[in-house]
Amino acid sequence: MTVPESVSPKLSVPRLRILWSFARPHRRALVLALVLALVGSGMGLATPMVTKSVLDALGGPDSLRGPILALLVLLVVGSAVMYWQWTLLGALGERVVLGARETMVRRFLRATVPAVTRRPPGELVTRVTSDTVLLHQAATGAPVGLINAVVMLFGTLILMGVLDLVLLGTVAAAVAVVGVLFAVLMPGIATAQQRAQDHLGRLGGNLEGAMRAIRTVKAGRAEDRTAERIVADARTSAEHGVRAVRREALAWTIAVAGIQLAIILVLGVGAWRVSEGALEVSSLIAFLLYAFGLMDPISELSQNITALQSGIAAAERIRETDALESEETDDHVRQPAPVRAAVAGDTPVLELRDVGAAYGPGADPAVRGVSLVIPRHGHTAIVGPSGAGKTTLFSLVLRFLEPTGGELLLDGRPYRDHSHDEIRSRLAYVEQDTPVVPGTIRDNLLLARPGATDAELRRVLHEVRLSEKVDALDEGLDTPLSGAAVSGGERQRIALARALLRTPDVLLLDEATAQLDGLTEAAVQTCVRARAAAGAVVTIAHRLSTVIDADTIVVMEAGRVRARGGHAELLRTDALYRELVEALRISADTQAA
Repeated sequence: MTVPESVSPKLSVPRLRILWSFARPHRRALVLALVLALVGSGMGLATPMVTKSVLDALGGPDSLRGPILALLVLLVVGSAVMYWQWTLLGALGERVVLGARETMVRRFLRATVPAVTRRPPGELVTRVTSDTVLLHQAATGAPVGLINAVVMLFGTLILMGVLDLVLLGTVAAAVAVVGVLFAVLMPGIATAQQRAQDHLGRLGGNLEGAMRAIRTVKAGRAEDRTAERIVADARTSAEHGVRAVRREALAWTIAVAGIQLAIILVLGVGAWRVSEGALEVSSLIAFLLYAFGLMDPISELSQNITALQSGIAAAERIRETDALESEETDDHVRQPAPVRAAVAGDTPVLELRDVGAAYGPGADPAVRGVSLVIPRHGHTAIVGPSGAGKTTLFSLVLRFLEPTGGELLLDGRPYRDHSHDEIRSRLAYVEQDTPVVPGTIRDNLLLARPGATDAELRRVLHEVRLSEKVDALDEGLDTPLSGAAVSGGERQRIALARALLRTPDVLLLDEATAQLDGLTEAAVQTCVRARAAAGAVVTIAHRLSTVIDADTIVVMEAGRVRARGGHAELLRTDALYRELVEALRISADTQAA
């Protein structure tokens, strides 16, 4: 999100409400922290007055024991209160950050696929990691500190007035000048910080994308060009950060100089008033202690206003994620899939009736008028040129995408009568890119069936010819897995083993043999045939062996089903299919060579 140049982040009530929404669940702890802060400030305000009593006792008959003891009590109790307050606010800030991160992570994973994929993953990650850090101070310490600083400032000025009104007027003039300058400079500081954070989010998104495509970047000798595009956001963020630092440095220079000037004037005017007998020396010293301490509430005010403004910007970016469209919420708590009622043997496990779909309002249809029946057993292959709608068809079946027209049925019942969880408990899906999830080989295999035994894991690894590879690893199934730890073919086999472990009613394969050698492909094809004998297999076919092996072949073009039938039949009757088969044959010959 880019902030327009003319917009400055102000502490408006609606924006404060957004920030308050994060702190509201912890309001009791915030009130306690505020009480502790005020108690600590009260003790700090009392110290110069007690010091005055010590000085007054030096020239009279009064004992010093009482004032000295009072100073020690103020020190000990004040230190204990300060420790309690800091610990309380620190822990509270961590809980706010944890709550925001947990909410966002769950929201991202429960959001619809189109809602998540519209944004760069790195930007979403930045909101979870970087933006939430700004909430730590803004939603907890800043409100407490702001109120405490105001009380401390006015308390200091009031006690200064009790000591001497003439000297108070001198200090008040300096504070007023500093206050006006701060009011002018602070919005610019917050604006620069917010823009720096926005460009930091862009940097995260671009860097994450570049890291995923690191092989392509290196193969294209584009390291420097790609780095330059990414670093451009880092430079812009740094420019805004430097702008904020300069404004902040100017504000603090003015503040420190103003307070120091006030102290010099207090010394001059105070010395004159002492010489004239209008002011006691002890009162002048107490007044100077208050003047020296005046910088603390002013510093606290400015720091907390800055933290509030930065936190508001971060809170708004975090709250933007609330707008991500989520899947239905009736299955947030994962439960075992319900026992399915018996259905007639000739009822298709899956059926699409005149289905249409598009990726967003106003977008051109990706598929239109598709009708398709998937029997309970057998292998159905879907072929077609790029952009024909094959992947969209899988997105509809997996309910990643909702249809704009028509109807999908599972066991003869409309999809709307099933939860997302229930539908997906019947399906297993292997993506063409076959990403691995963070964790070990075991974690990846158990992703969709966490209760599987080691024997079952060994069985599916043997079926995809990975058992020897895993056994050769030092940590076996517990070997940490990353995109760089395995080849593309091994990643495909792990994904296929994960799907086979599910024993699903419908196995959806976006060409699970695309990156396999001939021997391994033959073994995987044997697995697919065995699965097709026990249930339904639907494959997006990119290889000739998959096409020939299928029981039914569906030819798609421009989002529609163009033809369907067996391999020999379609070779005779459909020109597009003949072209696709020829292209697949040439590709197979090239790979064999």
